[in-house]
Amino acid sequence: MSNVNRNNLLTQSCGTPSRGRFVLELIAAFLLTRLPYISVPFKWFESYFHELSHGIATLLTGGIVSHIELFPNGAGLCYSQGGNAVLIAFSGYLGAAVWGYLIFLLATWRNGIRFTLSILALTILASVVLWARDLLTIAILLCLSGLILLPLKLKNSRPLNSLLRILGLMIILNAMASPMVLFGLAGQGDAVALAQMTWIPAWCWVVIWLAVSCCMLWLSWQKVDSTKGSIK
Repeated sequence: MSNVNRNNLLTQSCGTPSRGRFVLELIAAFLLTRLPYISVPFKWFESYFHELSHGIATLLTGGIVSHIELFPNGAGLCYSQGGNAVLIAFSGYLGAAVWGYLIFLLATWRNGIRFTLSILALTILASVVLWARDLLTIAILLCLSGLILLPLKLKNSRPLNSLLRILGLMIILNAMASPMVLFGLAGQGDAVALAQMTWIPAWCWVVIWLAVSCCMLWLSWQKVDSTKGSIK
């Protein structure tokens, strides 16, 4: 069997897309984030992982998370006490981009796709129990868990992998676009809070978050490329 054929078999077995499929999935992710109404639930995903990252940073630095709130327009808030304020504020956009890459990475594990979807849904449901207090946030989180679990009805795992990869890419793209909005919010947002705490200009934090998101997108591309070498 030629190296090309063996590489193709390896790509299919591990769930890693070809370069062409990756480009198509990236285009699909970009278009879905721009479509009115349809893009809303996917903005919720980015907002959820943003606030989840704030919460995780709070716990890791010794703080306590009171609750999180999610809003229909894709905004969110994490209410907490204690912890390292700088790390907590910085972690939101950083964490969302990393979560997007992690989801994309897990979606290349073809045999574990159902396990991955189940874990993601359980994580969201755990947030409902631990950190959701208002009906709107609970409804949004239940909607997100339903969107995660719905594809499990598909018998073929290949479409599941593709859908999850697109979701990961959408989260990365939203994490890339969201900090740009901060340029138009005078006196608001994580970048302004960081600027007040560190004396580093807000635009510097936005540039860092954009760089992280671009890095996660590049790592996703590198994951595609890494399967193209010869099998020794």
